[in-house]
Amino acid sequence: MSDKRLLTIQDISCVGQCSLTVALPIISACGVECGILPSSVLSNHTAGFSAWTFFDLTNEMPNILEQWKKEKVDFDAFYTGYVSKAQIPHILRIMEETARPGAMRIVDPVMGDGGKLYPGFDDDFPMEMRKLCNGADVIMPNMTEAALLLGEEYTTEYDQAYIEDMLKRLYTLGAKNVVLTGVSFDENKLGVACYDGTNIQYYFTDRIQCSMHGTGDCYASSFAGALMRGHSIIESASIAADFVVETIRQTMPDPSHWYGVKFEKALPYLISRM
Repeated sequence: MSDKRLLTIQDISCVGQCSLTVALPIISACGVECGILPSSVLSNHTAGFSAWTFFDLTNEMPNILEQWKKEKVDFDAFYTGYVSKAQIPHILRIMEETARPGAMRIVDPVMGDGGKLYPGFDDDFPMEMRKLCNGADVIMPNMTEAALLLGEEYTTEYDQAYIEDMLKRLYTLGAKNVVLTGVSFDENKLGVACYDGTNIQYYFTDRIQCSMHGTGDCYASSFAGALMRGHSIIESASIAADFVVETIRQTMPDPSHWYGVKFEKALPYLISRM
């Protein structure tokens, strides 16, 4: 078991197996103490459902920080997910004022997929997200988020040279490591590309020909858990990729389970990899 304490900052979608409802159990299953700071509460996630309720918790963030400071609460790592533009200054302050020595910052710049921003984000949000990426130990955008961060058009037509140039440009945003997800050079393979400013490493799994909600959050959470357990960047990226594949395999037999993946059934596999 790890003695490390991680704080994850993202929304609670009460139904839909994403964000905090997967981050807390997955990181805990990795053997890492997981504190949470909800950025908002939604009745359900915004993909596939006809509507949703939304309650913003931005104004509560400074109050929580002040109480934590009184109680001398601190953290070994921070992992951010779905947050709003107004919350980024609060998050930067929280990471600054509650960090243990050498605390790690892991940023999943949740903004969009399939070439589009998620509902509720303005066109200037990617430039604000850059502020969270600057100084992070790891950023892990998908291909859409990478294009948004760089201010360029999203494309599905690319080669290895394009990906490696993209990694290098993402690195200039100020993170120590870039983990780019959703990379594919072969229609039968899907994987990640990792860059630390010197070396580029890839890891691919067999592509499963279906798309499921929540896999990005499962990936980021298991990556953060593995990293906190002492695995390297590429090892953590590989463990997370294999875990996501297992969550999809566990869900595929049930076509009625369209809103997320049955990650709970894959937790024993993840634990075995720790």
